[in-house]
Amino acid sequence: MTDHTIAHALKSIQTRISTACQQAGRPSESVSLVAVSKFHPQSAVQQALEAGQHIFGENRVQEAAAKFPALREEWPDLRLHLIGTLQSNKATEACALADVIESLDRPSLSTALEKAAQKVGRLPELFVQVNIGDEPQKSGISMAEADHFIEDSLRRFGDHVKGLMAIPPFDEDPAPFFQKLAEMNRRHGLPALSMGMSSDFETAIMEGATLVRVGTAIFGERPAH
Repeated sequence: MTDHTIAHALKSIQTRISTACQQAGRPSESVSLVAVSKFHPQSAVQQALEAGQHIFGENRVQEAAAKFPALREEWPDLRLHLIGTLQSNKATEACALADVIESLDRPSLSTALEKAAQKVGRLPELFVQVNIGDEPQKSGISMAEADHFIEDSLRRFGDHVKGLMAIPPFDEDPAPFFQKLAEMNRRHGLPALSMGMSSDFETAIMEGATLVRVGTAIFGERPAH
C-alpha cells in the first residue's frame, strides 16, 4: 500500500472501531488498535507512524528486531507487541525488544521469560494466549489447562499479566468464543482483552475486547517473497 492508502486505511479502521464502541455503549478510547505489520517492510510501519499509529504487532522476534529499534529513535512512544508463537530460546531477545508479549502459552515459556527478565532487567507486559477453540493446529494453552495456567502466571509475574488473547476458529461464528474468553478474563480479574482481527474485530469489541489486532485491512496482503 502507498503512504496515502495506509493513512486512509487507518482512518477507516479507527472510524469502524469508534462506531463499534458506540454500538456497544463503550467509549472509543476503551479499545486500542494493534496494527499487525508482520511481513511488511519497515517503510510501511514508518508510513503508519506518520499517520498517527503507534502500536504494532509482529509475529517473529528476528523480523521485529530488524525493523523497530531504529524507528524507536524517532518515535519513542512506539509500542511493539509480539503476537506470534514465541520460542523459548528467543525469550531474552523478546524481553529486551518488546513492550508486550501476547503469546504466553506454556509453562516452559514462563520459565524462560523469568530467566530472561532477570538477565535483561525488564519484563514486558504479558497476555496469556488461550486456544479458545481447542484446535490442534493452533498455539495457546488448552481450555482444560487455562485457568490453572493463568493463576500460575499471576503468581509468577503479578501485574505484568494484563489479560488474555485468543484467535477463534476461522470457520465458525466468533461471538461465542469471544464471550467465553471475556468471561474467563473477568473471572481472573484481568483488565485487558486482546481479541478480534480484520474480519471480526467489531464483534470482538461488542464482546469486550480492549485490543484488536488488524493487519490486512491496514497494510494489504503480505508482500510476495
